[in-house]
Amino acid sequence: MEKVHRWLRRVRLLLLVPIALLGLSGCVRYDVGVNFDSQTHGTIVQQIELSERLANLSAGTVQDWLDSIEQRARHLHGKTKRTTDREILVTIPFNNGAELVEKFNGFFNPEEDSSQAGERDGSQLPKLASHLSLKQYNWIFALHDRLSLDLDLRALGTISDGDRVIVTPDSIVDLSFQLNTPWGATRVQADGKKIDLASDTDDRQLAWHLEAGQLNHLEAVFWVPSPIGIGTALIVALVIAGNFLKYRLLPAWGLDRRPRNPRRPQTP
Repeated sequence: MEKVHRWLRRVRLLLLVPIALLGLSGCVRYDVGVNFDSQTHGTIVQQIELSERLANLSAGTVQDWLDSIEQRARHLHGKTKRTTDREILVTIPFNNGAELVEKFNGFFNPEEDSSQAGERDGSQLPKLASHLSLKQYNWIFALHDRLSLDLDLRALGTISDGDRVIVTPDSIVDLSFQLNTPWGATRVQADGKKIDLASDTDDRQLAWHLEAGQLNHLEAVFWVPSPIGIGTALIVALVIAGNFLKYRLLPAWGLDRRPRNPRRPQTP
């Protein structure tokens, strides 16, 4: 019985390995980005590119997957663009930090009806869990943001024979995450300590290469200008300057011609 199981295992490997090595080598490039333009505007961007071999090998499954991505994007008021039959660009806008968290988690963790999920079990790609959180601290003129992202990519496992690894997930899937901010972007560890990397020469853009088949934890802090705080400060400054000019400078320069002690009309 043990020999039969061992033989079946070898047969399965013989079927999987050629597909992984010949048909799926470098099959998917998935780039995810968050662009924080201002306090009230930003975009979530996903660019997915499939190899020609994968598109030809699993045309039906790939088409269903791309269709589901387009449907989820439209549900979140986003836009999709098919540059080719193997490449898609998704752009989802958000208006504040809370909306970013809601739309990001909603896009990458869609709630499906159990009957629909059961119908596609045979052809569905591995489910990858993700969770994004964002904490914002108001410093009047700017918001200090702390972004945290957890990605469970263990479903993209390795193909191995016992202790011998035959195909690694990095050879099949290329995953990356990019964060674009106004300024002050810095990587941090889970304990809150900043990570100083020589490769991060730009304090507005950070990029991570995600490890397939593993748990990935990303964390960063950055600053976003607050137009409301800046506008309020400018209005207060203008009011103070106007009062100072009216009641201090103009009388001192003799330009205030209003009578200081107007005589009251005498009553008969």
